[in-house]
Amino acid sequence: MKILVVGSGGREHAIIRKLKESPKVDKIYAAPGNGGISRDAECVDIGAMDKEGIAKFAKEKEIDLVFVAPDDPLADGMVDTLNYHGIRAFGPVANAAVIESSKVFSKNLMKKYHIPTAEYEVFDDPAKAVEYIEKNDKYPVVVKADGLALGKGVIIAKDHQEAVSAVKEIMEDKKFGDSGNNVVIEEFLTGPEVSVLAFTDGISLKPMVSSKDHKRAYDNDEGLNTGGMGTISPNPYYTDEIAEICRKTIFEPTVAAMNSENRTFKGCLYFGLMITPDGPKVIEYNARFGDPEAQVVLPRLETDLVDIIEAVIDERLSMIDIKWKDEPAACVVMASGGYPLAYKKGIEITGLDEGGQVEGATVYHAGTKYTDGKFLTNGGRVLGVTARGKTLDEALEKAYLAVEKIKFDGAHFRKDIGKTK
Repeated sequence: MKILVVGSGGREHAIIRKLKESPKVDKIYAAPGNGGISRDAECVDIGAMDKEGIAKFAKEKEIDLVFVAPDDPLADGMVDTLNYHGIRAFGPVANAAVIESSKVFSKNLMKKYHIPTAEYEVFDDPAKAVEYIEKNDKYPVVVKADGLALGKGVIIAKDHQEAVSAVKEIMEDKKFGDSGNNVVIEEFLTGPEVSVLAFTDGISLKPMVSSKDHKRAYDNDEGLNTGGMGTISPNPYYTDEIAEICRKTIFEPTVAAMNSENRTFKGCLYFGLMITPDGPKVIEYNARFGDPEAQVVLPRLETDLVDIIEAVIDERLSMIDIKWKDEPAACVVMASGGYPLAYKKGIEITGLDEGGQVEGATVYHAGTKYTDGKFLTNGGRVLGVTARGKTLDEALEKAYLAVEKIKFDGAHFRKDIGKTK
């Protein structure tokens, strides 16, 4: 098989490295890919949003399967375009990807179908949003931009002043562009967070092993929200009992709700959950693999990923038995100094071998480029350093030992990944 993976981050590198393990795969292309991905696949200079360019390339190269990994092209209908051209593609069509691309849609879906989530209101007028905040007068409060915002469109406001400035930033200053035309203001839930990704063909749903993401930039969950500074799998708070409650009250009802709305979801559906004192509730949905959750979940997958993808596309997921390795996994993200705000690019990375790897761990490249035999930084989150171990502590120890071998000026990483409060 010839496979094309759309995207350029750590998630895409994790997908590509897992696909490479399949005996069915002869050739992998990445569009546009990155420095580390170029050591595992052939990178082609086509943007991740170029629907027609991707379709044209897939036809020319007789690609057997296109894996659309990021949120933006899914929301923009890349899978629809590929389907139109008769090209097999993994990922939801645009009218199903809306479960991630519109917070307003997803919250209203949960309300309509009684899927447990935080209490909320939706506003298209900043003055009314502020009025609601003042009338409610409960803090912390969560302010979310409706649309996609690179994982940064959610602001947890500690007090009245922060809540009002969050509304202003999103709706008036347009910090996230048109994604902020509407906002969702919702109650702040407490409890451990859990990420559960699931394969679904729109009929059945098979959850993957759980994970825990660390969103804040600095140790002890301080600093700004980022796209994710590290992950562990499994999540220690996600017991078999909680998993069964989630299956009955959240996972299966969500697939059924999307079918009822004529928005059948096929692909990877991500559930961002909070285990509250009142039971598990949905914080958010994503329409694709999480990043950096993919970097700890996929290394634990035993079943051939190609078999699962084909079963999803052909709506025969129920016929596949998906197996997972027992070994826990941990991922530590090495970011550019200054991330998630301003940071420099083009800084040389040392300590990696010519494949962009380090012995004892797997290094997933996110923001890198490969020039003249050197790896250079080319983004905010630069590398995801992942390891498995007999225990979570062993996996973390291996990952941090590998991190110590890698150097670039300004490198920043959290030192408390996997620590539970």
